[in-house]
Amino acid sequence: MTKRKNVAVIGGGVSGLAAAKAFDERGHRVFGFERSHDFGGVWELSRSYPDVQTQSPKDLYRYTDLAMPGDYPEWPKGPQVHAYLHAYAAKHKLARLFQLNTNVVSMDRRQDGLPGWTLELEAAGKTWTQDFDFVAVCTGQFSDKNILTHPGQDAFTAAGGKVMHSSEYTDPALVRDKNIVVLGGSKSATDIVVNAARNGAKSVTLVYREPVWRVPYYVGGINFKRLLYMRAQEQQFNGWGGTPLGKAMFTAFKPLIWANFRGLETLLKLQLKLKKWDMVPDVPIEKDASCSLPIVTPGLFEGFEDGSIKPIRGTYDRYENGEVVLTNGDRVPCDVSILAVGWKLGVPYLAQEFQDKLIEPDGQYRVYRLAVNPDLPDMGFVGFNSSFCTILSAEMIANWLVRYADGKLAKQPSAEEMKKNIDDMLVWRRTERPAAKVYGGLCSAPFHFRHFDELLSDMGAAKVKRSNPIAEQFSYPDADAYGTFLASAPQYSAG
Repeated sequence: MTKRKNVAVIGGGVSGLAAAKAFDERGHRVFGFERSHDFGGVWELSRSYPDVQTQSPKDLYRYTDLAMPGDYPEWPKGPQVHAYLHAYAAKHKLARLFQLNTNVVSMDRRQDGLPGWTLELEAAGKTWTQDFDFVAVCTGQFSDKNILTHPGQDAFTAAGGKVMHSSEYTDPALVRDKNIVVLGGSKSATDIVVNAARNGAKSVTLVYREPVWRVPYYVGGINFKRLLYMRAQEQQFNGWGGTPLGKAMFTAFKPLIWANFRGLETLLKLQLKLKKWDMVPDVPIEKDASCSLPIVTPGLFEGFEDGSIKPIRGTYDRYENGEVVLTNGDRVPCDVSILAVGWKLGVPYLAQEFQDKLIEPDGQYRVYRLAVNPDLPDMGFVGFNSSFCTILSAEMIANWLVRYADGKLAKQPSAEEMKKNIDDMLVWRRTERPAAKVYGGLCSAPFHFRHFDELLSDMGAAKVKRSNPIAEQFSYPDADAYGTFLASAPQYSAG
């Protein structure tokens, strides 16, 4: 009989909901803590900038047992995703498991000698501690803002200028008749400059460090999910491990692989007119593809063409007299500076001695299957395995993690096996595929299928692929199919 555990789930976004469901349906007592007033994580409405929408099509951005509504567009808007997450929480009665407006202050090993962790919690001005047998950290990649400051900022704001993180841009009225400068090259940066240009900004400038490969929703008129999200494409990247035969085949087909990616680059250069805007990246696309690969915001390059958006390569040096002075010497008129500079990855509430075991000096995370560290027992991560199909990835890890916690994996790894795998993966990221080091090495893209294959194999799933080999090789991940794969794994209940 599997022992019933008290399980803390930190975070009520995409990943926290997946983890709460996975542990709850196995019979554990789940205590969810969400610091906001609502579910949704990055999709919670007060954290969403206007016109935000998914990078992934709706049939890739979903749980296995709940499709997005048929009347949603191919790339749903933020409020639609938020409503979808609420529908998922309602379907599985997850609200009963969560305490909202509750912040995790600290996390340390239990002092009573039992396995597990003690959380210090804060809500409504009160703090208390609570012991748990297992903790699922589900705060994901986008929890704490990355805050930058530059010389002259205090004087700039004292004179009426505004400086904000991209997540704070929630009202288009902020940009009307203003000179807007957005720092960053991510999709959030390009979403905001397009929105500002469409909402009456006096001028809009995008300041970015280096050009990166961007993929439009339609590549040559074809939905990118039908070109990039398939095993056949995934197998053309330099993955980890591999058999001697597999490596030999990769070498034999290298000229064809090279031609495939050069063709894709040529198509992107022509479609987006990258040379015209001096935005051709220096790195080949097959070496750069990872979770940092942004999708082109509709209207971005059109804004370049009509002059409503001005792209400048560089970065901020200082603020000065209603301007941003760039490192290249350019002076850009600025009333509102929006910093689309991302989020800080980490577990700030975890005691430092355990953070040191989790994070390498170069920022890489020591995690097995992107979920657990053998030196940190009784805890794991859901949603740190960033990908292009985030919700499905979170659900897969959540189902793997509960079995790991219960010792119910068909291939339950030993600490030595996990440490060796972690070390091997660190070497692969650092030497063979540097692009895999983004987000602390926690990105599974572009190897979604292979990552899922490993998880299903560990769980002992009887079925791991679709019966149609052509669809399996040349189509994108199917959430309904993965629901059947998870159902084919051995089932059990704690209690």
